[in-house]
Parts: sequence; C-alpha cells; structure tokens
Amino acid sequence: QVQLVESGGGLVQAGGSLRLSCAASGRTFSSYAMGWFRQAPGKEREFVAAISHGGGSTYYADSVKGRFTISRDNAKNTVYLQMNSLKPEDTAVYYCAATRQFTKRMAQRDYDYAHWGQGTQVTVSS
Repeated sequence: QVQLVESGGGLVQAGGSLRLSCAASGRTFSSYAMGWFRQAPGKEREFVAAISHGGGSTYYADSVKGRFTISRDNAKNTVYLQMNSLKPEDTAVYYCAATRQFTKRMAQRDYDYAHWGQGTQVTVSS
C-alpha cells in the first residue's frame, strides 16, 4: 500500500509556472509508475502525464506537451510536475496516482491506477 500527498498548487497568472509535488509513503515507491491527472469543474478527470518506475519513460497529454514536465526522485519518494506557460484552461484539481503496471495505453487510463492522492487546486487567472 502506498499513500500519496500532493502539494504545490495555488493561484498563478496566465503564463506563469508552478511545480507540483507528490510525496509517497512506504519503501516501495520505485515499484510504482506514477501519473498526474486533473479534473476541472463539471468535467471528467483527464490524464496529464505519467512516468515509469525508474523515470526512463514519460508520456504527456497533447494539451500539456512542451509545457509540463514530469519527473521523479526515487530517493525522496517524490514525483513532480513542473508546469510552465500556464493557461486558464489548466485550472483544475490535480491528482497524483500510482500503478504497478506501465504501458503507454495503461498510463493514460485513470482506472489502471490503484492509489490516489487527495488532490491540489491549481487556478490560472487570465
């Protein structure tokens, strides 16, 4: 079992940057691939980015490609999401999630993730 706690959300102007962190409990963090998802009001949760167990493979939603970067530090049990050039449409609650399995298709499906954090709000003003 792994517990996840996100932090780093907040209010930022369009064009600005934020870095989200997700700290994981336990000694098995490196056995999990990690993902970031987001959910805006009135919308379904959507995939943002994912990273493999060792960090060698990453996937991004087209909407954030080139602006967001996912990374992880297995020594610190933490995964990050660096968000640059933020847009008002990036406003959402951002969740990190953990899964044992990792393929390109599975990494983008929220139902393939077994563990979730509580979320952190990101608001981008225009």
